[in-house]
Order: sequence, then C-alpha cells, then structure tokens
Amino acid sequence: MIGRQHELERLFSAMRPSLHRYCARMVGSTIDAEDIVQDSYLKAAAWSGGDVANPVGWLFRIAHNTALDFLRRRRRTPAMENLEILEMIATSPAPDPQTATASIRTFMRLPPLQRSAVVMKDVLGHSLEEIAAVNGVSPPAAKSALQRGRSALRSFADEPDDIDQPALSTEMRQRLVAYVDGFRNSDFDAVRAMLAEDVQLDLVSKLTRKGKSEVGEYYGRYATCAQWAFEAGFVEGRPAMLVYDRDVSLDQPAYFVALSLDDGKVVSIHDFLFARYAIEGVRMQRLDDR
Repeated sequence: MIGRQHELERLFSAMRPSLHRYCARMVGSTIDAEDIVQDSYLKAAAWSGGDVANPVGWLFRIAHNTALDFLRRRRRTPAMENLEILEMIATSPAPDPQTATASIRTFMRLPPLQRSAVVMKDVLGHSLEEIAAVNGVSPPAAKSALQRGRSALRSFADEPDDIDQPALSTEMRQRLVAYVDGFRNSDFDAVRAMLAEDVQLDLVSKLTRKGKSEVGEYYGRYATCAQWAFEAGFVEGRPAMLVYDRDVSLDQPAYFVALSLDDGKVVSIHDFLFARYAIEGVRMQRLDDR
C-alpha cells in the first residue's frame, strides 16, 4: 500500500501541469482548475480497488470527470455524454501556438465538443481518434469540431479585449492594497494581522495550512527573500497579488497569489509560487493607480 501511494504521488507530480492545462481550459479558470486537480488526486488516493492497468489514463480520466462535474454544478455548459476511457495523455508541444496561447476564458466561448477537441489536440497534443473516443463521436465529426473550434478561436483573437476591471468596494480595495504593501515593506506582522482566524492557505503543489497561527508561519520565506516585487491586481477578476521576479522582468508577473477577502479579512490564499504553469493563458490586470 505504501509503495502504491508513493507511485501515485510520483505520477501525479509528473502529470500535474498537463492536468491543470486541460482542466483550466475546460472550466475557464486557472484557480478553479487547481482545486479540480487536487480533488482528482484525493479521489485517486481514496481508490480501494485493484491495480490499474493504465494509471496515466486512469488519473487523467478522474480529472476529466471531475472537471465535468464542476461544469454541471456551475451550469456553465451542457454535460458531454457518451464519454469513453481516455487511454493516455500526451505532453508534446502544441501544434497550433495561436490556439494554445489563447486566454483560458476564451475557450469557454466554444461549444463543449469544439472546446474539448481544440484543448485535446492543440494544447495537449492528442490524436483525432482519442478526441473521438472521449466525446463519443466519429473521427470525421471530431475533425470537423476541431476545425470549427480553431476558426472560432482565431476570430475571437481579432476582437477587441472587452474586459473591465472588476468592481471592488473602497474598503476591499484598501485591504488588498494594504496586504500587498505589507509584502513591499516587509511588514509581515501587519499582513498576519489581516488574516481571519480560520484562514486557509494552499501553497499549490507543496502544502496546505489552516488557521491563523499555522498560516502565519508561511510568510517567513518571503521575509528573507529580496527576489520578488509585488503589485495589487486581479486574476480572472479575483483579487490577487501579482509577483514579479526582479532578475527576470518587472513587466510580466512570474506568478500570482489569489486572495479571498471577507469582512476586511483574508480568508483564503492560493499561492502559485511552485506552480508557475498556472500563469499560461490567465487573464491578469493591475489595480488602477490609487
């Protein structure tokens, strides 16, 4: 049992970026995708059946179904039917760079079959036969969906960017700025004072913590590192801290920390320091000058 668990952890770690890329585009959110991927791991770890003949395909199928469950709950899209087992996941470079670099939310504008076809082919590198099997359609139908999806995504790319800055109350805006200023000024006592008693931390792919005292310890790493620069902003319309690597670029964030605030307190933190893959295709905005 210990050996099986170790092998699952190794496999999951290797597959995590690819699982995230697929789930993010299927549900339209890089932050939600990380929760889906983690839920998938928990489901796999709880599996009490026998040995799995194709563990790679099995784990990917769990993530695929978990993403579909998420969509059904959110009622964002009709559920796809007649799903078959996905035999394996490919990690080869995307054949269509323009499609692969489309913003994550743009994929949600496609019908489910087109979205699945484009993500599987142009983001993950699957064959038309695999696309057809997953969606319960013929290879010609999968090819047609792929072509229509690609065409639609390219037309979306020619449209003006219509994103507006999310509305924040004056108080919430001030709290977000204060949190980020704590990092800028290395005033982590002030940052810790902003935490809710039951705050939850997800240092993605590394650890989770709950409670003000446990989460408070996480700031020690930032307190001793001068590598990062910080800015208040939004990720997918959610309050966030954008983090820049001073040695690389002060124009393009290296990663982000998504925040949830309630009643003036920070109630959850998703820190993507160790999951840089999540920034691909994500919609980020800087907070207006205050």
